[in-house]
Amino acid sequence: MAEMMYWEAIRRAHDEEMSRDPLVICMGEDIGVAGGTYKATQGLYDKYGPERVIDTPISENGYTGVGIGASFVGIRPIIEIMSVNFAWLAMDQIFNSAAKVRYMSGGQLEAPVVIRSPGGTAHQLGAQHSARMEKVFMGVAGLRVVTPSNPRQAYGLLKSAIRCNDPVFINEHELMYNMKGEVPDAEFFHPLEGSEVTRAGRDVTLFGYNISVHWCLSAADILAKQHGIDAEVVDLYSLSPLDRAGIAASVSKTHRALIAEEAEASVGVGAEVMAIINEQCFFELDAAPVRVSAVNVPVPYNHKLEKASIPNTNDVVAAVLKMFGKA
Repeated sequence: MAEMMYWEAIRRAHDEEMSRDPLVICMGEDIGVAGGTYKATQGLYDKYGPERVIDTPISENGYTGVGIGASFVGIRPIIEIMSVNFAWLAMDQIFNSAAKVRYMSGGQLEAPVVIRSPGGTAHQLGAQHSARMEKVFMGVAGLRVVTPSNPRQAYGLLKSAIRCNDPVFINEHELMYNMKGEVPDAEFFHPLEGSEVTRAGRDVTLFGYNISVHWCLSAADILAKQHGIDAEVVDLYSLSPLDRAGIAASVSKTHRALIAEEAEASVGVGAEVMAIINEQCFFELDAAPVRVSAVNVPVPYNHKLEKASIPNTNDVVAAVLKMFGKA
């Protein structure tokens, strides 16, 4: 096992796949000469040249469309959208072209394209640079959505996504690029479907994805040490499709569930997970499922207000204690 940062794991996956297959290219703003805003393509421009590591204009709709069109004829593009907030400009290309082309062409065309984009609340980037848009992407039929919570997943999910013939949206988090973790030395492919039990427990299941997995793990430690509550933590790294069987199995074991997400609650990941729980595990529940989500406001620029608008470990702990009548 090698310890590396999240961005280094992404860069390694890029490099290995580009070395293996000359049809793999990457494109986006500042990914070439500058090496990427978050260093995820650092050094690839010098190694593979401007025809395979393509610096694009500030035109998300344009270069995303070019990449998706190239995927129709056999190229396997990795498109980086610098911030998920800017993906709004490319929605038509992603939703109406990439996600639907196989179905609308009767299987004659495929879109083996990967779209990577960081989102989430970082440090005082303002409302228009702090969006949590995963719930928008996961509602689109024909589009896979995955969201790595550690460097191992960041590496393995990107490797699998590049070799997948479906369009895959990879939702990264801006605060995680310098996170360190172990990645296998050997080539590793992470499943694009499923979930991972990152901490086994018996009393309550804490569901999270990308950064909220870490709130759940920290909360589980506090709950065990200070309150005698044994929490299971499930990492929902695949948002589309969600792991219905895995969600049901954990809730049937613990009989209580909490979903933590940085996004606003309305029409979100938590809402969909709660629907699955109610549909499949209603008679297994000892308490109503709970969501821990962001305040339903545009993310403030002011640092104290920004922190107050998004949940954290303490909010997860407080919600679990309330569920057990210990608040």
